[in-house]
This record gives sequence, C-alpha cells and structure tokens, in this order.
Amino acid sequence: MPILNSNLFKPSILFRSGYVSTIFPYFLRKRTEYPYVRHRVQTPDHDFFDIDWLKNPRHTKVAILLHGLEGGSNSQYINGLTGVLFQAGFDIAAVNFRSCSGEINLSPEMYHSGYTKDLEFILEHEVNHYDQIAICGFSLGGNVALKYAGQAGAFIHPKVKAVVGVSVPCDLRGVSLQFKKWYNYPYERLFLKTLMDKMVIKHQMHPEIIDIGWAPKIKNLWDFDEHFNAAMHDFSGAEDYYQQNSSIQFLTNIQIPALIINALDDTFLSRECYPYDAAEENPNLFLIASKYGGHVGFADFKKTPYWSESTIAAFLNEHTN
Repeated sequence: MPILNSNLFKPSILFRSGYVSTIFPYFLRKRTEYPYVRHRVQTPDHDFFDIDWLKNPRHTKVAILLHGLEGGSNSQYINGLTGVLFQAGFDIAAVNFRSCSGEINLSPEMYHSGYTKDLEFILEHEVNHYDQIAICGFSLGGNVALKYAGQAGAFIHPKVKAVVGVSVPCDLRGVSLQFKKWYNYPYERLFLKTLMDKMVIKHQMHPEIIDIGWAPKIKNLWDFDEHFNAAMHDFSGAEDYYQQNSSIQFLTNIQIPALIINALDDTFLSRECYPYDAAEENPNLFLIASKYGGHVGFADFKKTPYWSESTIAAFLNEHTN
C-alpha cells in the first residue's frame, strides 16, 4: 500500500496556507540562470516544439521535465528542480510544449492535458541514447506523464525507469469545475488571457478550424475547452476531452515506479485528484497527499531546494542507478 507519510512537509506557519504556497514561488522565488541550449524538434506533422537542454558529458541518465498550463522551461518549478536533478547526475530536457517557447506553433493542434504525442516522440528520437530516463511533470505536465505511463503499461519505453507528477489534475472534469469557484478566479483569468491571445493567432493561421467568434463567450476554462481545445484536437466537446485524457483512469496500469505529490490545500484540485484507491491497488504507484503545499508550491522561507524537489530527487535516485 504505497501511500506515503503525508506529514513529511512541515513548513513555517505562513506557508501553511495553500494560497501563500502557490503565489510565493511564482512571484518571489529567485531563479537560477542555467546555460540551457535550446533545440528545436521538428515533428512528423510538420510542426515544432522546443527543448531546453542542460548537459554534462559524464551523465548517462536524463530527466524530462514537463511544465503546467501556459508554463514553460522558465517556470519556477522547472527551474528549481533542474538544479537539484542536475547535481544528482541527470541531464535535463526541459520541454516547452507547442506554443509555449515564445513562438506559436504551426499546426492547428497546440497541447493539452493528455497530449502525449510529443513526449512519445522525445522518447524515441531525442533521449534514446541515454541509459536511463525519468519523467517529471508538474500540474498539466504531471497528467501528461502519468497518462503516458498508464496507457503504455507494460509496453512503456524500456529505458523509462520512473515517473513523477506534482500537483496533478488527475480528474480533469473535477478540476475544471474547481476553477469555476470564486477563489480560483484570479488564476483562471491569467490562464485565459494567454490562451485567448494564442487563439487570435491560431484563428489567423487556421480560420477554418479556430472560430474566434466564440471569444466573447469564453468565461472560464470549461468554455475554452468546449469551444477551442475541442476544435483544435478533434474532441466532441469539453466532456469528451476530460473523459479521454484524465490520468486517473490509467493509474492502476502503471508498471514502473511512479510518484504523485498532491497537496490537500491545493485549491485547483478536486477530491478525485487524490487517488488513494489506485495507490492501494497498484504497488508501483506511490502517493503523498501532503497537508500543505498549495499548487506546485511547497515553499518555505529560505529553504532551497524545496521539500518537493528533494523528495523527487530521492525517489528518482532510488529507482535509477
């Protein structure tokens, strides 16, 4: 029963608020300037996405880092984990999903919470020369990572040794409903602003698919998924998108060590995003439902690395040589 101790993270009193833990690192965490080398990946569908690489010629293993909604390789949580895992002997492949590296992608598709196609391409063509591969995703990226591992099951890429998800929206429908609650309104506005800016450009590129006429009616993320995400990715609507892509339905099929770190005070996550039953059923799935931490937060004063980053590094070191 791999449900781990939920009281391992004990922040100072100020950070026992999910709001503070979420907001503090986003605005105030100091980022390290790493000498990333950007590589543009050309995809089989004549599109592209970018990977920011940090390499050491002595390293034989790599960590693929997947960001959250409208994030990128410059997100604070990617930046924080990069240093910890690089020191632990991992090369870093910090993925920027399509449209998330500062340049809009070419195809009607963009990215979404279950978009595993580019991750599969990375595994086959960009990191196959490493001896061992780990995947760590945050928020949306965590759902992508776990969905990939669960769908692949016993047929997962043989060099992938472990997968980690942090603040994972395992149940996408429930999370979309959470965002309709008043206390998540500021976050939802931030996401919708950048998403809709991209839709204006997408409409100019693909007016036959992207109907910008829906823009005035987009009041929340559910509306965006219903009218734009569905159109870009051939879903019948938001409900179909959530049903097909929620990682919770694939968790019991994961065949490699997998860790989920979700905070109980994360206002983004619905009750179904704490998969106790799946962790009890699947001996490969480890769950930490931390009392504190917020959404991709787990912050505390003057503590570097963050508790979540040290926990991830320890887990990955345990399951790689």
